[in-house]
Amino acid sequence: MKLIIIGCGRWGAGLAHVLGQRGHAITVVDHDSAAFERLGSAFNGQTILGVGFDRNVLLQAGIERADGLAAVMASDEANVVTARIAHLIFHVPKVVARLYDPSKAEIYRRLEVQTVSTVTWGVSRIADLLCYSQLDVSLSLGRGDVDIVEVEFRHS
Repeated sequence: MKLIIIGCGRWGAGLAHVLGQRGHAITVVDHDSAAFERLGSAFNGQTILGVGFDRNVLLQAGIERADGLAAVMASDEANVVTARIAHLIFHVPKVVARLYDPSKAEIYRRLEVQTVSTVTWGVSRIADLLCYSQLDVSLSLGRGDVDIVEVEFRHS
């Protein structure tokens, strides 16, 4: 798959490594050239210096042929703008935006932007780890609406 990652912070660089190891063609966009150092010498994808929601930058990144785009910049607003452009203008099939402020999730859902809220997921996961439960949540899907649980069964 041809995937574009907008933002090369910890999330963007980590995502680029994971997706690259899975054999995908990765293009990473960031406005700070120093951010690309996080990718290391083993990264064999493409890097583009520029603003992630700039039309010319997106065209240079190959958005017209992209199978997916992840907007993982530090700004919720920049992420949602980039995601909307990718989805509505360029019709990228899979678009996800990272969301810091969970109070914005409903607004973005109405705008048809699929989001991942690290705060919401992290709070839920820590609460699960701190509280005893006979069900161990091993994976949350979607926006956290579905949990896959592990149950230990002992037959006496």
